[in-house]
Order: sequence, then structure tokens, then C-alpha cells
Amino acid sequence: QVQLVESGGDLVQPGESLRLSCAASENIFDFNAMGWYRQAPGEERELVATITVGGTTNYADFAKDRFTISRDGPSNTVYLQMGSLKPEDTAVYYCNARRLSNYYWGQGTQVTVSS
Repeated sequence: QVQLVESGGDLVQPGESLRLSCAASENIFDFNAMGWYRQAPGEERELVATITVGGTTNYADFAKDRFTISRDGPSNTVYLQMGSLKPEDTAVYYCNARRLSNYYWGQGTQVTVSS
């Protein structure tokens, strides 16, 4: 059973930065892609950023120029570096891994941006 464990969520002020981590129980290069999604209260879950096994990244428009997805093979960890955070970035952030047609999710980590 694939396990994805997110960490790093916190309460921060607007303009601050935060780094989220997703630790996978398996070799992250065994997945076709990994990524981050988020869900705000009353909203649908939405894509934030993804990275393929080959290293190709994709970002939602709101994440471009502010967020960076990266990975560390030896620790089987995927990161989401977030900068210039805004109140509208407040959400539960979920890690996702895809292997062929199978999708795996973590339990989520709360990010709250508020003054």
C-alpha cells in the first residue's frame, strides 16, 4: 500500500514563504508523476503543481512564479516551496502520486495565510 505523508503546513502571514514536504513509502521514480493539489473550504480540489518521472513540471496559473515543486530521490520526498503567500492560498494541501491509472493521496496538511 502506497503511503504519502505530508508535512510543513502552518499558519503564516501574507507575503511569507513555506515549504511543504511529501514523504513517499516507495521509490518516487516508480510513479509516472507526483504532485500537489489543494482544497479550500467549500471549493473543489485543484491542481497546484506536478512533476513527472522525467522531471517535467507543470503549474497552475496561480502557482507560476511563486511556487516551485522539487524532489529528492534518496529520501523519496517531493517538496512544494511556496513564496509570496496570499490569503487565498489558504487550503489543505494534498500530495498525489500516479502510477499508470492508479492515484494515491496523502492525508493533507493545512496551510493558513492570515494576518
